[in-house]
Amino acid sequence: MHAEPVKKKSLSDVVAEKLQQHIASGKFKIGDQLPTEPELMEYFCVGRSTIREAIRILSYSGILKVQQGVGTFVALKNGTPVPWYHRLQSARGEELNEVRQLLELKIAEKAAIYRTSRQINCMRKYLKERYKAAIGNDVAKCIDADISFHLAIAEACSNEILCDLYKTIAAQLKNFFQEVFVDTDLFMLKQDLHEKLLQSIIDRDAKKAWHFVATITSQENDE
Repeated sequence: MHAEPVKKKSLSDVVAEKLQQHIASGKFKIGDQLPTEPELMEYFCVGRSTIREAIRILSYSGILKVQQGVGTFVALKNGTPVPWYHRLQSARGEELNEVRQLLELKIAEKAAIYRTSRQINCMRKYLKERYKAAIGNDVAKCIDADISFHLAIAEACSNEILCDLYKTIAAQLKNFFQEVFVDTDLFMLKQDLHEKLLQSIIDRDAKKAWHFVATITSQENDE
């Protein structure tokens, strides 16, 4: 029997293993933000370079996700992908808007092809509620109606996965909107574009539906 050399572990490998054990045990849960570098240095009694290398190892394996200027978050546990609702807990407005735009573009395009008369009636109802709330400067009701209008479009796209993804995004967007909107001015400004979006879906014009969503979301991002 030939002797096999045992690979010597570096300090950063040891720290990475310890961190992974904490994640697997539930001490750090999916979506949680890790302590700061100084806190980890004190906890593991190691230097900054060791902590950074350990985080790099775990981020390359997908277990951690580093968001520059924000922090380091747990992304995987024992190789299990993070559920959308956990990932979105650490997402910020810009991230949400980018995902929202991508989803709404495809959803509107498909809704224009597959929508039913009943679904059109739902869209009309919520768009009227949106306008009424915007006129009355009722921010909460306006946000609810706006989200419900876009959810109705998602339900008309005939793709359950897209619809479920949008429902998750919508829940987080609602929270974000409640934080940033103090009046309904922007909702009033975009009412006409929403009316045109609805009409393009009624007309089964997928290209126009795509165009109006792109216009709505791009203008909102510029605000």
